[in-house]
Amino acid sequence: MIGKSMRQRAGARAQGKAENPAGNHSGNAAGNHPANRSGNEAERALAHGPGGAAAVPAPGARAAGAGAFRRRAVLGGLLGGAATAALAGPAVAAPPAAPPASRAHGRRLRVLVATNEPWGTYHVSPLLEEAARRRVDLVQLVPDHTQIEAGDPVPVATPGEAPDADLLVVTGAGDWPADCATRFRRLPLAASALAYQQPSEAERAHELRPRIRLFTASSAAEGRAFARYFGTGRRIEVVGSPQTDDLPPRRPEPGLVLVLTSVTYPDATGDAAPGTRLLLDSAARLAAAGRRILVGIHPREDRSLWDAYEISADPSVTASARAEAAIGIPGTVFPLVTAVGTPVVGCTDPELTVPDYLLAVCSATIGDPAAAVPAVAAAHLPDAATLADAVGPVGGSAARLLDAWRACVLPGHGRLRG
Repeated sequence: MIGKSMRQRAGARAQGKAENPAGNHSGNAAGNHPANRSGNEAERALAHGPGGAAAVPAPGARAAGAGAFRRRAVLGGLLGGAATAALAGPAVAAPPAAPPASRAHGRRLRVLVATNEPWGTYHVSPLLEEAARRRVDLVQLVPDHTQIEAGDPVPVATPGEAPDADLLVVTGAGDWPADCATRFRRLPLAASALAYQQPSEAERAHELRPRIRLFTASSAAEGRAFARYFGTGRRIEVVGSPQTDDLPPRRPEPGLVLVLTSVTYPDATGDAAPGTRLLLDSAARLAAAGRRILVGIHPREDRSLWDAYEISADPSVTASARAEAAIGIPGTVFPLVTAVGTPVVGCTDPELTVPDYLLAVCSATIGDPAAAVPAVAAAHLPDAATLADAVGPVGGSAARLLDAWRACVLPGHGRLRG
């Protein structure tokens, strides 16, 4: 029933949206952005921004190459006391060091996850490797199996198929997570920002708030927006983004610009973000000026729109290490790209609404394709305090998130079936 009702609502919203044939709904890159203006079923993007007391290497973080060392020095060293400055709004907790997997609890933790984009397994996939090490079994709840590709590594189940679990994690307060919380009403509930949300209270947030034991976000800036989205003044635990646990060393190739798309057309999985026409025209201007274009494609984007250019086979965060600069529709991937050390330029359609912290990491924002070439030529990273606020702790983030989920399940709570 909840799967059917969710699809009906998604279809109604998709039919109600005007799809601009010129491509004016935007696009974002794989392992990248979230489809903006996400309706109750949508919300997409990989990885996350980052945090306040946190753009410093996490204790126990894996050693990286010289490029990564310099990058972390920028994220941490330049920030100084600003990293621990008091934050406006709800308190945001500095992340504790993640203990090694060998010291994690021996008992398996079984977690169900429900996202605003119910079939969007790319939100959960960055956690799988660390989850296996820490004896955490993750299962994403989906309405059905129709939009799950063969070989997808993320375990999925419909509510009727779901195994017994210790915890339900929601990534938003859209229809699907809220319906799943109702179905599994006896399970402890946690809310974790795995893609950005608009900083205004969601329609169904009040249904979830009383049950939520833990709020987490990748960064202080994202935490403030997530708190407003859930209408809470409670503490948000900053854990960092799992996508920054293994940042690639930056080796920019002369003349290469990474184009970060969003999603041009809404579908049953999620909504779209305006701005594709602006981004396409900007890419054409850059190519005409002699720049080589590499496209970081959002998993739900229409690839045919970008056939004129090379589409990266790597996730956008990885691809950004090759680029001198990136340009795209602002989304969750923007802070992650700056964490790599690559500056970003934002294409901001007048109809696009983006949280301020995502705009803050942009070297510039443009609304006219004619501005693309000079904006990319002058692109630079944000100041250290802005970067720290938006990126959060680098290294050990997946472990911190999984340990936070484990800690919010009280000892002896038992495996309850919702």
